[in-house]
Amino acid sequence: MSLRCLQDYIRKEYLSRDSSRGLHATFTWLVEEVGELANAILSNDRDNIEEEIADVIAWTLSVANLLDIDVVKAFIKKYGGSKICIEDK
Repeated sequence: MSLRCLQDYIRKEYLSRDSSRGLHATFTWLVEEVGELANAILSNDRDNIEEEIADVIAWTLSVANLLDIDVVKAFIKKYGGSKICIEDK
């Protein structure tokens, strides 16, 4: 599964709800999930850490979708792409 595939899935499943909620409220959910991830890490609860990492990724993709940002292109622009995940370009 690629990052582009994940972003497309989040867009198809959640963009309508995210749009209704708005950017600021969606970003607030992302921040809340980052806090939950921090608590899971501090508790050393591996199962919960995995769940919260998934939530952080999903909410990050929701924010990107609301801003019409292609996360793969953004990542390649920031970190270079000549040696990473050529199939996602």
